[in-house]
Amino acid sequence: MFTKRGAVQYVIMFFSFWSGMILIVKHSKLGLQRKALGINLLPPEDPGFVLTPASAEQVLESLFRTVDDPRRFLLTKRVHDALANLKNIGRVGDVDEILRTQAENDEGVVDSSYTLVRGLIWAIPVLGFIGTVQGLSKALGSFWGVVSHANEIGEMRSALQGVTGGLATAFETTLVGLVAALAIHLVMILIKRREEQFLDACKDYCQKYVVGRLRLVAVQEESKE
Repeated sequence: MFTKRGAVQYVIMFFSFWSGMILIVKHSKLGLQRKALGINLLPPEDPGFVLTPASAEQVLESLFRTVDDPRRFLLTKRVHDALANLKNIGRVGDVDEILRTQAENDEGVVDSSYTLVRGLIWAIPVLGFIGTVQGLSKALGSFWGVVSHANEIGEMRSALQGVTGGLATAFETTLVGLVAALAIHLVMILIKRREEQFLDACKDYCQKYVVGRLRLVAVQEESKE
């Protein structure tokens, strides 16, 4: 059924496997990215630890000892860029803004990464309808040939087998396209939801371990004044 009903179904299956491989790769990368949430960047034994331009350098050194290249992970890249800004410029207020900007950029990147899959999901059922049109055209052409040349009922019954074959191609191609598009779309929704949950977890992580510690510094500075 999936491979014996014309060239269109080969294209449908190719697009389906292509989409599936993209989603599998995205799922694997997401699992790797989530491991960064378990990294302890700040001293867990010191609940009073605060981030300052001086202590930011210590955290960055700890980050590079833990991760070979922090920019490979979405979470550690956010923390690295924010702390590097704090270390070099020393402006506490910029850190929260940098983290918000990076969060928005990451959300845009994640959403745009589904552009190709969305295009393939759109193309698969369209190809199914194209196969339907081809099958119906073939069936109608065969039917006209049967009516024109068949002289007996037996000959007509035999010739109508070709007509029914064309109709089968038409409707099965549509079925394959719709089922494939639906399955890929559902898998995409599940993976996209997990990525959104991961982005939310990154926001919470940065809020708790970076921005929250910066606020402690601000409170202490105000009390000294």
